[in-house]
Amino acid sequence: MIFLRLIWSYLLIGLFGFGGGYAMLALIENQIVGHGWISEKMFTDIVAISQMTPGPIGINSATYIGYVAPQANGFDGWYWGIIGSVICTLVVVLPSAILVTYTSHLIHRHKDSIYIKGMFAGLRPVVVGLIASAALLLMNGANFGTDTYSITWSIVLCVASFAAVYFAKLHPIKVICLAAIAGYIIF
Repeated sequence: MIFLRLIWSYLLIGLFGFGGGYAMLALIENQIVGHGWISEKMFTDIVAISQMTPGPIGINSATYIGYVAPQANGFDGWYWGIIGSVICTLVVVLPSAILVTYTSHLIHRHKDSIYIKGMFAGLRPVVVGLIASAALLLMNGANFGTDTYSITWSIVLCVASFAAVYFAKLHPIKVICLAAIAGYIIF
């Protein structure tokens, strides 16, 4: 049944999705696109939409996938989508809520421990690696196109956006709006 598969997938994402939304992207894609619930193109669209809406990407994607997966698997009716959205959203949040509640007291109590400091020192580079993996994951044909024209302009927009935010210190919302206008004109 699709709901049990959704629960299992988002339980895994919730348990092993360390480092926030971008670090979770590879795991989310593996669980969601790998099961055939959505296409790779739809996944990249979900990532873009999740970044424009309030809230973490893991929760936003869980809500959306919970809505579309039952309908893509033969459950007709919007109410199945609502049920799937609620289930996926709760299941992806549940492991984190339990772990944070339990470990916050433990970490606070042992904050000066060399073991706790060592654990966090080991997790930091892993999270950076997972975020870099997410960046590479999103550099695909669905985002950059497959023809030379699309690839060239996508790379130009990507580099220009990075430079505008990092070097020129433009506000990211302004860069998003400018990139949308540029994309509309170019493509």
